[in-house]
Parts: sequence; structure tokens; C-alpha cells
Amino acid sequence: MYLLGIDIGSSSVKASIMNGETGEIVGSSYYPKDEMTILARKSGWAEQEPIQWWENLKLAIRGAQTTAKISGHDIGGIGISYQMHGLVVVDKEQNVLRPSIIWCDSRATEIGNQAFNEIGNEACLHSLLNSPGNFTASKLKWVKENEPEIYDKIDKIMLPGDYIAMRLTGEIRTTASGLSEGMFWDFRKNGVSDLVLNYYGFRKELIPELVDTFGIQGFVSPAIAAELGLKPGIPVTYRAGDQPNNALSLNVLNPGEIAATAGTSGVVYGVSGEVKYDPQSRVNTFAHVNHSSNADRLGVLLCINGTGILNSWMNKNIGNKSYSYEQINELAVRVPTGSEGVSVLPFGNGAERVLGNRNIGAQICGVDFNRHGQGHLFRAAQEGIVFSFKYGMDILKETGIEAKVIRAGQANMFLSPVFRETLANVTGVSIELYNTDGAAGAARGAGVGLGYYASFTEAFSGLKKLDLVEPDLKVTELINEAYQTWENNLNKFIKN
Repeated sequence: MYLLGIDIGSSSVKASIMNGETGEIVGSSYYPKDEMTILARKSGWAEQEPIQWWENLKLAIRGAQTTAKISGHDIGGIGISYQMHGLVVVDKEQNVLRPSIIWCDSRATEIGNQAFNEIGNEACLHSLLNSPGNFTASKLKWVKENEPEIYDKIDKIMLPGDYIAMRLTGEIRTTASGLSEGMFWDFRKNGVSDLVLNYYGFRKELIPELVDTFGIQGFVSPAIAAELGLKPGIPVTYRAGDQPNNALSLNVLNPGEIAATAGTSGVVYGVSGEVKYDPQSRVNTFAHVNHSSNADRLGVLLCINGTGILNSWMNKNIGNKSYSYEQINELAVRVPTGSEGVSVLPFGNGAERVLGNRNIGAQICGVDFNRHGQGHLFRAAQEGIVFSFKYGMDILKETGIEAKVIRAGQANMFLSPVFRETLANVTGVSIELYNTDGAAGAARGAGVGLGYYASFTEAFSGLKKLDLVEPDLKVTELINEAYQTWENNLNKFIKN
């Protein structure tokens, strides 16, 4: 059997077709080949037309079928991954009423902050495990306040993945994991949050019917099947936001397991078996894909804004764009652990939630003009990014996540030996690297939801480990000293 995985990003839409028996991706494609349009009608706004996702999805599915050289009638199940925290609103005829307010739109920040204060910090954190913040519920409140004529027409609200499932099946449904990322889920009662609905004045009928993350969520309609070159009746059997799905794609499902990404920004996503929260709200907590009333599985998300963007800045401004990233990595490797006293704080890409929403800017400390050169700065930058991960992972410990293993795709910063070895050494945790992505994870999720796989163990039997990076005890003292220097420098700026 073949399984179709769909990944709805804000830059592109990807579709991958997996051979369910072998776990091999036999066909994959993404559209557009540049980047999707993000509408910014005002400063801080970011919107996309949902029809844009759908049109690119059609092209991606056709492209994946072409490379796979299979018929759409051979696909047995569909899984969906999607950009988190977006808001899609439709009327009773399932017509989209306005562009989607997507994850990076900041217009509702103050609405969420006000709600956090007026509902009460402790009440929000106890029930939602987060501040209402700039999440989906606060975005809906913005529509209610600023576009009442649109709000009055809303029949149902959705996350981006719910919209794609609606287009495929004609059914409007959502999941507990999705509602938790939108701040609509009460973890104490395991149901829709009356706290949020009542405060914002939302009708409960706006919330779609709830379905399990894994399981039959609807069937591809005949008209859509003809449009996509698929057979009618293929079940949609899985949906999840991109970060929970990325963790799934890496088989991160149990307490102590951590999924990490390090692209432009960096994410550490750990799984906890306890319903706990950070009292300072420096991390976000959502229902993980395998969370249930019988077994708590919380995904705790730590985001560092200044990750790959710092490495890129170093390349442009210190390397004068004269090096490839491989050459930068080679220069960094030649410098000893700890960069001989150079320390970089990688916080130059806006306010950092992990620092209590402070914007301290990036800092380069300890440079000696007579001793240090490009290699020291390149290495110190990569070590600084790792140290920010370590700093955040110490916060994760406070929420009950004691790291046992870190899993990541072999891409972006994880291609650097300095980066991945420093991370293993400073955390004391082994790192497993895989060749997988969101669309592949969604395909595996579809197989689980379909019942094609009897267990998660069976679903991930075809996932191949590419590399294992283990802590090197010989450098433990050096790396701990470098981290302590880094943290001391950070504390000086936090206190100012």
C-alpha cells in the first residue's frame, strides 16, 4: 500500500508518497518552486489565501505521482501536516470569509497579553499551560473586534490543516492537538476551554467536531478525487501541526525524547508525561500527537529565533560571502573547543520568549585582536547557538522533561560537526540523525491512523538512522567551562 503525506508550510506545500511496506519515499514534490505569497497589508501582519495552499497542493500531488510512477488509485490513506497557529474562518457553505491570519502575524499580541492578565496568569497556565498570547484564539478575537461583519458570518473556525481536510472530504473537523495550539483546549478537563470561550465571548458552536489525531477523519469526495487524480473514498487518517508532526517524523513520542531543528530559527520539542507548565511561560506546551485521556503526552516547544540566521550573518559579514557553509565548518573545526574565550549570544533576531520576551540583541564577547580570527568567530557562533539550546533545555527540565535522546534531520546546522558535537557534549545526550521531513512524517501518521501499522514501532521500522553523535567525556570540562562563560555573559545582559 502507498500512503500520501501532505505538508502545508507558509513557504511551500509538499506532497510525498511512501511505500508503506518498506517506508521508502517513492515520489515527492513541492510547490511553488520559489515561495508562496505572504500578504502584509500593515506592519506586523501576515496573511495567506487558503486557496493558495490548495492550488499548490494539487500541483504537488501531481508531481509526487509523476515521480513515484504510480496511479492515484494505489494510495490507501492520507496524512496532513500544517503550519501551526493559523486562523481560517468559513460560512455555512464552507466559503472562506477572509485570508488566513497565519502563525507569524503579530496583530493579536496585545489582545493575548490582556487576556493573560485579566483571566489571571495562574488560571491560564493551570488550564491552558500557556498564555493566550498571539495564538489562534486571540486572532479570532481580533476579527471579532475589528471585522464584526465578517465575524457574524462565521460558521466554523479552523486551523490550516483542518481547511485542507475540509477541501478533501467536505467535513469540518479538528483535533485536541490542534485546539491546544490555538489555546482552545483545557488540559484539566480534557475538553474545549470554557475559560477562553467565555472571556473572548465566542460561541461554542464555532468549534468544529472533534476527531482523534490518528483515525478515520473523513473520505476524499468523488469530485475532489477527480480533481486530484485520486480514487474516491480514500480516508484522511491523520493531521497535526508542523512541530508535533516533525517530532512524529523522528519517532519522538515518549517522555524524555526530544526533536530538534536548526534552520533560520531553532526549535527543541520535548515530550513530557506530566501536565506541567513553566511558571514564567518561557516555553509553549501543546497536546502531542499521541496525547490521550489515558496517557498524558505533552509536547513542550522551545524556540530560539537566532539560529541559522546567525550562521548566515557570519557568512555574509565576517566571511564576506567568500566561503561555502562547508568551508565555514572546516574553519570552525580547526579552533579548539570553547573558541579560546570568544563567546557569542545569538539573540539578534527579535525578542526571545526563552528570555522572558526580552530583545537583548546579539553579542560577541571576549575577542582578542591579537589572537582571534574568522575561525574563532565561526566556531563561537555555532557554540553560542548550541548553548542557547542548552539554556532552554534546562527550562524544559523544570516542566518534567529530562532528555534521554535528541533526534534531528540531517540538515541545516546539523550538517556541522561543531554544532552537533557541541550539542551532544554540553547536554550529555546522544544525537540521532535521520533523513526524514514533515511530509514523510504525515505519510507514516496516515499509516498509523489507517491501522495499516499495528503500532508506532512497526510504523517506524523503515526509518533509517544516518548517524549517531555521542558525548565525548574528554571535552566535558572544557565545554562546561565555555558554557559557564556564555551563561555569565548572558546574565549580564538580562539583568541590565
